Amino acid sequence: MLKDRIALVTAAGSGIGRAGAVAMAREGAVVIVTDLDGGLAQETLAQIEAAGGRGAAFALDVTEDAACAAMVAQVVADWGRIDVLHSHAGIQIPGRAEDVTPAQMDAAWALNVRAHFVLSRAVIAPMRAQGGGSVIVTASNSGCQYDRGMVSYATTKHAAVAMVKQMAVDYAAENIRFNALCPGFVDTPFNAGFETQMGGRKALESYVAGSIPMGRWASVEEIAHGIVYLASDRSSFVTGLALVIDGGEML
Repeated sequence: MLKDRIALVTAAGSGIGRAGAVAMAREGAVVIVTDLDGGLAQETLAQIEAAGGRGAAFALDVTEDAACAAMVAQVVADWGRIDVLHSHAGIQIPGRAEDVTPAQMDAAWALNVRAHFVLSRAVIAPMRAQGGGSVIVTASNSGCQYDRGMVSYATTKHAAVAMVKQMAVDYAAENIRFNALCPGFVDTPFNAGFETQMGGRKALESYVAGSIPMGRWASVEEIAHGIVYLASDRSSFVTGLALVIDGGEML
């Protein structure tokens, strides 16, 4: 599905980011994996190469604008093009308005919205020059509904979905597609904020079992199927979509 496509993934050192990177590589893409922790990015690359895939690994702090622009430029210089951007990095801070400090809201905005904007903006010119591309921004099903006691997370994820839809409209005629990946509960360390907010692991597991119609967590591989779909030509007429993969939680 992705033979010889060039894909750049942020926060690919674990969880959904890693699973998506490995899945794209299995479908033939050359995957450049990045993470704040360069060692974790190298571990993901090792998994890709062990499966017969190709790629490269780098440390990247997506809150540094210059570093993001330089990373995109390096991908284009090294590989000649950039077909897919999966901008995945994010942060989850629990709390109602009285519990979240302005500094914490700024941190959520920086990772959950601004970093996606900076990276998306950086790939537009090379994608235009090559005739198109696919940008996937990880939001959340929290960007399509509201969570109790999660003001910074829900606010920034809604903003990410809105931004994706706006960019999709603006660049559709140039065949640059923008879509939002909106997972529900996946059993990764990223759920620490929800676990705290709900009162511990047992309470979170009880919520998952009782409130999600399918009665379970998603696996990272199930979310990765969505990533491959949005990256590939199978979604060639899909743009501006908030692809919710949550076992029916929003219902």
